[in-house]
This record gives sequence, structure tokens and C-alpha cells, in this order.
Amino acid sequence: MKKLLLVILLAVLPILSFAKGPDCDSWPMNMSEGWLQNAGIVDIINLDESKTKITLLASEKKAKGLYTQIYHFTFYDKIGNSYEIITNNDASYQECSMTGVDIYLISKSVSNK
Repeated sequence: MKKLLLVILLAVLPILSFAKGPDCDSWPMNMSEGWLQNAGIVDIINLDESKTKITLLASEKKAKGLYTQIYHFTFYDKIGNSYEIITNNDASYQECSMTGVDIYLISKSVSNK
């Protein structure tokens, strides 16, 4: 019986300790779109937001309700080009823009259409 309880606790504790944090993908996504435009890579009006893929890669709880969040975005423009970006920023449940956003373009794929 003690072994069963130990196995259950070991299975449940990692789930309880996962620090997902707030759903704050809009702040780094908007900053990434602006960065793509300001860098001359693609105009925001040419992006097809309905195809954007968003993945939260990591969320680490810091002191006082602050979370460091790392997102992976894949943006697509209207002619089929894709732009993969990784972002890093701090967020809280009260405010998604607790810090600026570090933006890294990791891939740009050009369509052959």
C-alpha cells in the first residue's frame, strides 16, 4: 500500500509543479510582427494571421507572480513564405508586458510559387 501511494505521489507531483503561467502570447506576437516589419523582412499587412502557429515552449515562475515565457511563433505571409521566431519575455497575470520582448528570427522559408 505504501509503495502504491509513493508511486501515485511521484506521478502527480510533477503535474502540480508545472508553472504554465498566464496566457500572454499576444504581447510577444505583436512585438514580433512589428520587429519583422521594422527589420524590412515582411510588412504586417502581408501576414496571414489565421495561419499563425503559436507554441509556448517554456514558462518559469519567478518571484512575486512573475513568469519568464518563451514562445515559438510561425508566421505565414499571403504568398506562402514562413517566418519562425522565438521570443523571451516576462509576464504576470496582471500584465503581459512586464518586460520588453527578446526576438530571434530562427528561420525564413521562401515559397517557390
